[in-house]
Amino acid sequence: MPETKPQPKEKTEHESLWQTLSGYRVAIFDFPYLAFIFASILMILVYQQMYSSLSVYLRDVHQVDPQFYGLIMSSSAVTVVIFQFAVTRIIKRYPPFLMMAAATFFYMIGFTMYGFVATIPLFIVAMIIITIGEMIGMPTSNVLAASFAPEEMRARYMAVFGLVWAVPSMIGPWAAGLIFDNYDPNYVWYIGGMLCVIAIIAFYGLHIKLGAREKFQRVEEI
Repeated sequence: MPETKPQPKEKTEHESLWQTLSGYRVAIFDFPYLAFIFASILMILVYQQMYSSLSVYLRDVHQVDPQFYGLIMSSSAVTVVIFQFAVTRIIKRYPPFLMMAAATFFYMIGFTMYGFVATIPLFIVAMIIITIGEMIGMPTSNVLAASFAPEEMRARYMAVFGLVWAVPSMIGPWAAGLIFDNYDPNYVWYIGGMLCVIAIIAFYGLHIKLGAREKFQRVEEI
């Protein structure tokens, strides 16, 4: 992998704490970047249900034994091991915002399936579909976050990018629990599908607005 880290200057001045914090203003007021963060939060809000709500849902609604849940999750790991490198070689040829929209589309299909299928084989099929989205979206999102940043501000931009995981971790399990306790549990997956639609539209809008810029045309750094 080619090194993209800037060469250090011979003399660097140490920033005060206030200078460091004020430096985040550039990322916080980068509105296209915030739109990307917002779309990514919606996408990850759905994706993280795989590691929190899905196990409870399959156990309580479909009486899936723990060993079969392990089988479902293992199908994801096997898919990544076999296909990740091939998928990476393919997606690097295409505009990254479109690849994020494609990843979210697979999430939409896979997670929505859990709302209306009821057999172990179909649960595995849904997980494989989700994993395809994961293989497309995870490497692409990190490259995009770095591509937004000015060269000297990558660390600050990547720190803000951490919200993409922190916010869904805070509200995702809580919101799903409220639905499980008070409404039809299948609504978790239907609402997830709708959130994915919003994220797809946002990623496509970013492609229309920013896709012509050279740094957003391909994810060659993957």
